[in-house]
Amino acid sequence: MSTNEIDLSKNPYYTLFLKQQTYQLNTGYTPFEQRIKQLNKLKTAIEVTYRERIIDALYKDLNKPKVESELTEIYQIISEIKFAKSNLRQWMRKQKVDTPLSMFGSSSYYIYEPKGVCLIISPWNFPFNLTFGPLVSALAAGNSVMIKPSEMTPNSSALMAEIVKAIFTEDVVALIEGEVETSTQLLQLPFHHIFFTGSPNIGKIVMSAAAKHLASVTLELGGKSPTVIDQTANIDKAAKRIVWGKFMNAGQICVSPDYILIDESVKDKFINACLKWIDHYYSKEPQMSESYARIVTQKHFQRLKSHLDNAKSLDAKIIVGGDVEAETKYIAPTIVSELKEGATLLKEEIFGPILPIVTYKSLEEAINYMNNKERPLALYIYSKSKRNTKQIIKNTRAGGTCINSNVIHYANHNLPFGGINNSGIGKSHGFYGFKAFSNQRAVVKQHTFGINELLFPPYTNFKEKLARLTIKWF
Repeated sequence: MSTNEIDLSKNPYYTLFLKQQTYQLNTGYTPFEQRIKQLNKLKTAIEVTYRERIIDALYKDLNKPKVESELTEIYQIISEIKFAKSNLRQWMRKQKVDTPLSMFGSSSYYIYEPKGVCLIISPWNFPFNLTFGPLVSALAAGNSVMIKPSEMTPNSSALMAEIVKAIFTEDVVALIEGEVETSTQLLQLPFHHIFFTGSPNIGKIVMSAAAKHLASVTLELGGKSPTVIDQTANIDKAAKRIVWGKFMNAGQICVSPDYILIDESVKDKFINACLKWIDHYYSKEPQMSESYARIVTQKHFQRLKSHLDNAKSLDAKIIVGGDVEAETKYIAPTIVSELKEGATLLKEEIFGPILPIVTYKSLEEAINYMNNKERPLALYIYSKSKRNTKQIIKNTRAGGTCINSNVIHYANHNLPFGGINNSGIGKSHGFYGFKAFSNQRAVVKQHTFGINELLFPPYTNFKEKLARLTIKWF
């Protein structure tokens, strides 16, 4: 054994990995009916059996309002299951493709087969959705799965462990609770695919671990998702939708509008509209509102507070909010303007209820500003101008985009969801999630004499001429 190798026999999860690997090898190809049965079990558990307990766990961990729990957690999982069930038979069919004339006598097709034993490492901000959503795709593709949920939402993680144990045998799905050491030990195992949702910094660690086993990865990361508002936009509607998208779950959303890039001529109008909608959604005392969540941990609370302290030290203007309370991990819906370029709010992904506003004089200036940052998971555009919208999309890169809305592209399972470069690798949801957990296996079947056999050795002048004719005509 080389110094770079790890003795997996000492890994506490290696036996479980081998059990799932044996199941995969013995099963070979999980039939359609079995996959549907697994999805139905999960659907019943989430939608019926554990529904109220899920809502309660989310409230304990994040003070998440019931409606948000229903729509952003339970609904998303159930809709993913329904979509997979409706399309799975078609996804599993062999897909015929054309065969070139140079391969006369054969036919070609491809099939999607399970990758094998997969690892899902899920985050804390939408613990059920971002754990069971990828699980749906993995099961639809016929895999065995090990899950490591976040330790930052202990009530949710414990309940997910109970759900998994109740409806799956551990050779199919197993959930392991733990902290960083647990993730490190799991990442030592030779998984066939790893699906990670979290920060770019941790994503690099996951990708490095996967590379040691040449495992494929899906990395759902984040970044600073910009929201561009030009002078033609319907400002009131923009404010209504942005305030909703930014402050839902107290801003702890990977596709949340991270900062506003707005034409300076409509800045004041936009700010006034935001103040109106913040009051409408959360009242003049958001701390008392039952519609407003809390920050997940003291560590994240202090991180967000330090952003505010940094902004204040640089003479930024707190337009609304800025109030914090450590005991309850409360940070008010906050809008900040007149930030200096060195402010941490403009450098790091915020992942909290703080919305910086940056103005621009020309659309080219806004585009250059975005392109000088890492490519984001989402880019939002508010404009009535088709020309401006087209110009922004053509001259920027992002994982996904909404026009005159934000966040909602995540809910369309017909669309691929994922980032680009620093904001992620690979796509998920619907067919794209099924594909991420599948190997696209090419198959060619020879039926009759193959014309290529005319070119088998020994090589002659005639075969040399035939080879040239093949290059020219086929």
